[in-house]
Amino acid sequence: MPTGVAIRDVREQLFDAADRILLRDGPSGLTSRAVTAEAGVAKGVLHKHFEDFDGFLADFVLDRVERMDAQAAALRDAAGTGDVVDNVAGALAAVFGSVAVAIVALVTFRDELRARLRRTWPAGVPVLTEAAIMIGRYLGAERELGRIAAGADEESLGAMLVGTGHLLFADRTGPAPAPEAVRRAVAAVLGGALPR
Repeated sequence: MPTGVAIRDVREQLFDAADRILLRDGPSGLTSRAVTAEAGVAKGVLHKHFEDFDGFLADFVLDRVERMDAQAAALRDAAGTGDVVDNVAGALAAVFGSVAVAIVALVTFRDELRARLRRTWPAGVPVLTEAAIMIGRYLGAERELGRIAAGADEESLGAMLVGTGHLLFADRTGPAPAPEAVRRAVAAVLGGALPR
């Protein structure tokens, strides 16, 4: 790309390129050269906007976590409607059907990235932690409506459901689990928390 040509939304362009690379090639394929080539920009563009490549990756991960806000709001708004198990199974499929599984692999693959994320994200893997919070809050709303047992620990259930979802979706190179398999797993985790 010639110098002096303005690039609109360069961060988003680079982040979208990172999404495509992660989904196609996994964390080992995600390099600064691969990102700039995929985005169609000069390599210097990345370093102009980010301190270094790990800084880019940290911002990328946090941006993708922020994108979950709309999904979290939609799930909370679903409280009191539909079937609880179906709502949670759909939320898990949406989280893990996205770039989230690849981001988990990326975070565990790169020590420096984990160290940078700890500066602003004190515990857990950001995408998984945010998903557990999202599902826990939804279950809390359902508990208030009487659709989840009064004594249910929604935070623990959210974490267990995300862990279960991660196990189901962890192999990004194989086929995604069937929706019925996800639903069965959710029903098993929530079994004791659902009113009879």
